Amino acid sequence: MEAENQSKVPQFLLLGLSEDPDLQPLLFGVFLSMYLTTVLGNLLIVLAVGSDSRLHTPMYFFLSNLSLVDICLTTTLVPRMLASIRARSPAISYAGCLTQVYFFMIFAGMDTLLLSIMAYDRFVAICHPLHYTVIMNPGLCGLLLLCCWGLIFAISLTNIIPMARLTFCPATRLPHFFCEVAQLLKVACSDPLVSIVCMYVSAGILGIVPLAGILCSYGHIVVSLIRMSSAGGRAKAFSTCSSHLSVVALFYGTGLWVYLASVVSPTTERIAMASVMYTVVTPMLNPFIYTLRNRDVQGALGRLLSRADPYQALGLRSS
Repeated sequence: MEAENQSKVPQFLLLGLSEDPDLQPLLFGVFLSMYLTTVLGNLLIVLAVGSDSRLHTPMYFFLSNLSLVDICLTTTLVPRMLASIRARSPAISYAGCLTQVYFFMIFAGMDTLLLSIMAYDRFVAICHPLHYTVIMNPGLCGLLLLCCWGLIFAISLTNIIPMARLTFCPATRLPHFFCEVAQLLKVACSDPLVSIVCMYVSAGILGIVPLAGILCSYGHIVVSLIRMSSAGGRAKAFSTCSSHLSVVALFYGTGLWVYLASVVSPTTERIAMASVMYTVVTPMLNPFIYTLRNRDVQGALGRLLSRADPYQALGLRSS
């Protein structure tokens, strides 16, 4: 009877980044600003790539998909947090918590897969430039994207089904601002062994394998750059990789920070703060990284914004 009562958990309590009531307005304003910046910046990238035929290449195709995934990732987490702060209620239903876990795994995992595909795209462009259009044809790009979505949906289901069978004590408190898998497994009242195994296997497939692919791709790129006789060619090749390298370093660096924070100083507050970096800050910075160092994207954004200006479109703006 006790297990039956525990299985029908009405809600979890997300404690957020701070329980200090004086900090809640500040947290609300900061995260609302970051969320709006993330959505606007990534949406502009998607619109710029879609509206400019000069950006209809594999690199920008995957970049626009990365921007869409970043929008979905932050939307899965931040609005729920803002609603909790606004309503001054940390409660989230059992079904709502598992739904958030499921979609978080989908979009966070899709980020890693897209970053690895983009690294492969740069490898083909630099190491096999004469065969680039043949290898990275639209059919292959679509197939790679479809395979990534199929893989990530399968892995997320494999994780969420065992978690749905776990039991939790009533009014379980989660010291985090969203329903994070590791935190949920720590507070489970039943044996979470199957879910823990699934979590580590998924982390290997979606974390270590894509990272190994990225390192392998850039290893070949570095060798090709060393063999180039032209300094101008090396600089141009490196410039096409610099934005992607910055995003990879930011994403995996903050993810490593979360891991080290949980091992070296396993306080829940620091782990939650570290998680903000790769779930909120990184998606917000990605559009700036790709825009500030990429003249093609800058030009496309300029043309997009000029078409959106009614005065300039009608030729009414004075010179």
